[in-house]
Amino acid sequence: MKRGQENGSTRHIIMTLLKMKGPLTIGALAEELGITEMGVRRHVLQLEREGLARNRIVRQAMGRPMHMYSLTERAEDYFPKNYHNLTLELLRELDHTSGTEAVNVLFEGRRRRLLAQYSPMMERRNLEERVAELSAIQNSGGYMAEWDREEDGSFVLREYNCPIRQVAVQYRKACECEQNLFEELLNARVSRSDCMAEGGQCCRYSIKPKHLL
Repeated sequence: MKRGQENGSTRHIIMTLLKMKGPLTIGALAEELGITEMGVRRHVLQLEREGLARNRIVRQAMGRPMHMYSLTERAEDYFPKNYHNLTLELLRELDHTSGTEAVNVLFEGRRRRLLAQYSPMMERRNLEERVAELSAIQNSGGYMAEWDREEDGSFVLREYNCPIRQVAVQYRKACECEQNLFEELLNARVSRSDCMAEGGQCCRYSIKPKHLL
């Protein structure tokens, strides 16, 4: 086992080896890890069941076919990415060369694209159903959202994770566009009282039907 691979679970080390050296056989993984092939096979089969590893049979001129294991595209999500830093660098460069208005145009374009994508999901639904659907949409994007109905007929939507927090801290237009997107999708009045980009524990949105004052 190479330095840098000593720590972490066996599962994670197997995934790291497959990423760095794959495709690999069970025997090759066992040799790298210093454990039995039976132990490796148990982990690899579990990765297969979860859709994180795939098995390809390689036939040889002599002897048994070899089972070669590699990672799937889905497994890429388990490895660190530097998307936020790259996004910030690109936004800063655009800000520097073309000005803040050009950055705002990008955020508005994203809002319009998401509006076109999600609007059909809101058709022929009442406000409560639209809030529930919006919460599901946000959860699919990793926002850890939940919602409640208040006694006065309004709703509260809370997001406990913000995948774009690092961007939103520096470019508040991102938060403004999200709030405007919610208003358009819900066809309701939406206000934000807490925001993670401002140090809050969550992003909290109050949602009221337009007929309520």
